[in-house]
Amino acid sequence: MSELDPKYAGNQPIDTLAEALQSGRFVRMRRLLASLHPAETAHLLESLPPEERRICWPIINPDLRGEVLSYIGDDVRADLMTNMDTADLISATEDLDADDVADILQDLPEHVMREVLRAMDSQHRRRIETILAYEEDTAGGLMNTDVITIRSDLTLEVVLRYLRMLNGLPENTDSLYVVDHEDKYLGTLPLSQVVSRSRSMTVNNVMSHQIDAIPATMDDRDVAHRFEKHNLISAPVVDKDNRLLGRITIDDVVDVIRDDAEHSMLSMAGLSEDEDTFAPVKKSVHRRSLWLGVNLLTAFLASWAIGLFDTTIEKQVALAILMPIVASMGGVAGSQTLTLVIRSMALGQLNDKNQRWLLKKEIAVGATNGLIWAIAIAIVTIFWFSSLQLGLLIGAAIIINLIAAALAGVTIPIALGRLGIDPALSGSVLLTTVTDVVGFVAFLGFATLFIV
Repeated sequence: MSELDPKYAGNQPIDTLAEALQSGRFVRMRRLLASLHPAETAHLLESLPPEERRICWPIINPDLRGEVLSYIGDDVRADLMTNMDTADLISATEDLDADDVADILQDLPEHVMREVLRAMDSQHRRRIETILAYEEDTAGGLMNTDVITIRSDLTLEVVLRYLRMLNGLPENTDSLYVVDHEDKYLGTLPLSQVVSRSRSMTVNNVMSHQIDAIPATMDDRDVAHRFEKHNLISAPVVDKDNRLLGRITIDDVVDVIRDDAEHSMLSMAGLSEDEDTFAPVKKSVHRRSLWLGVNLLTAFLASWAIGLFDTTIEKQVALAILMPIVASMGGVAGSQTLTLVIRSMALGQLNDKNQRWLLKKEIAVGATNGLIWAIAIAIVTIFWFSSLQLGLLIGAAIIINLIAAALAGVTIPIALGRLGIDPALSGSVLLTTVTDVVGFVAFLGFATLFIV
C-alpha cells in the first residue's frame, strides 16, 4: 500500500466524510467520527457547509458532544445548539470543566441558560455562576474553579495522603494552592516539591511565593502576556480581597493567543475571529455589508479630493496614469507602520513614555524611504513621459505621502485605543483614507501650481 502524501494527510478525514455523506453511508460516518479526538471532530464540522453539519451532528456520540462544542468556534457552536433541546444541552455539559460550560452557556438565550443552570447540582452551578459573573475576555471569565487548596501548616505527608484520597487531579495541575482560613491566596506548592522533599516538612517550608495571583478583572491579553513572560503552566485567580477563585491553565491561554491572532488578522477586513467560513449567504452579506459601506464613504472622500482637480487632470492625462503610484506607495508604507504599532499595543510594549520616540523614528523611516523611492519613481517618470517637471512633482508627492503615512500609522491606532475603539478593526480604513487624500492632494496640487 502506498503511503499518503503528508501534505494531504490533514484533509483525509474531511475527504472520507464527504464521500460517506454523498453516498449516504451513515455507518461509515459514525465510525469515522467515533475514531477522532473531539478537537478533530470540531475541526471537521467547521470544515463542512451548514446542511452537512446538521446531518453529522446527530451521528456524534452524545457523550462526546459537550467536548466537541467546547472546541468549536462561537458561530458554528451557536448554529448547532439551535437544534438541541434543553435535555440535550444538560447532558452535553454535565461532564465538562466549569470554564468550558460557561463558554457554551454564553451562546444560549437567557431563558435556556437559566434552565440548564437550574438542572445542575448546586455545587456545579455555583462554580459556573462564579465564572459567568465576569466578562468573557477577563481572567475571571477564563478561569476554571476546579482547584486543589491546602493550608500552610500541613506536613507533606498529610498532603500526600490527601491527594491519594482524591479520584484524580484536575488537568494541567502542576501546583497546589496554599490559602489561609479565609481562602486568601498565600502561594503555590509545586507537585515536584511534594514528591521530592522530606515528608516531615511543612507546606510553609517549601511553598513558593514567586507566582503572583491574577486579579479576576485582568484582561485576557494581559493574562497571556504574563504566562508568556513567566513560562507558566497554571496561575491562581483571586478577587479584589485576594480570595482564591480558581485557576487559569496553559490550554486556555493558548486559545486566547490564537483568538487574538485571528482577531488581529480578520478585524482589518471587518470580520470576527469566530466568523464561520461556511455561513449562509444571508448572514455573511449582513456582516460584510456594513464594512463595505464604511469603505464606500472613505472612497467617496478620496474621489472628492480628486474631483477638486478635475480640470488639471483633463489638461495633463499623465497625472491620471501616475496617481495610483502615489496612493499605493503611501498605503503600503502606512500599513507597515500601522501593523507594527498595533502589534506593539497588543504586546503591551507601547506606553506614554516611548510613543513620542516611536513617532520620531517612524517619521524618519518614512522620510528616508520617501527620498529613496521618490528618486527612483522620478527617474522612471522622466524617461516615461519626457518631463523633468512631472518627475520632480511625483517625487515630492511621494516624500510627503510617506511621511504622512508614517504619522498616521502611529497616531491613528494610539488615538483609537484611547477612545476605546479596537485599532485593528478600523485603523486600516482610516489610514487608507489619509494616505489616499494626502497623496492625491499633494500630487495634483503641485501639478496645478507648477504645470497647468
